[in-house]
Amino acid sequence: MALRLGAVSTPFHVLPQSPKPVGSSSGSDVSNRSDQNTDNSNSNSNSGSDDPAPPVSVIDERKRRRMISNRESARRSRMRKQKHVENLRNQVNWLRNENLELRNRLRSVLYHLHSVRTENDWLRSEHSMLRKKLSEIRQILMMRQLHQLTSAWPCDNIISATEQMPPSLITS
Repeated sequence: MALRLGAVSTPFHVLPQSPKPVGSSSGSDVSNRSDQNTDNSNSNSNSGSDDPAPPVSVIDERKRRRMISNRESARRSRMRKQKHVENLRNQVNWLRNENLELRNRLRSVLYHLHSVRTENDWLRSEHSMLRKKLSEIRQILMMRQLHQLTSAWPCDNIISATEQMPPSLITS
């Protein structure tokens, strides 16, 4: 280790305190670095209101406050996001329930529609059958009335015609 002891050109005289590893730099660089480190430590400890730049502690305090502010902002943002996601989950659940309810109502309506259509078909067929029976009954009544009118007349042709009618028209 090459240290310059007693050199007149350096402003400070540095005594080696403990051996320090030296890289590829020359001995004069090592002494200059030691001088600068001593200089910086003295200027930092002595700096107060004499320096035109703000003290390091003020800058650190600003950084610390900004970091705290950023953390709070991030926390609020996470909380907003969490509330938003929770609201979306609630909305999804509500919509699923609503969808299930609507599907059940649709099934019920379709079931009733099928029932009504079946009943309607049955009523139409019964209506058709009853109309047919009514028509047959009218024919029978007309034949009876005609028979009553003709029984007063001595005409055998009409009476023989009513007697030859099929029994389904008379008895239905």
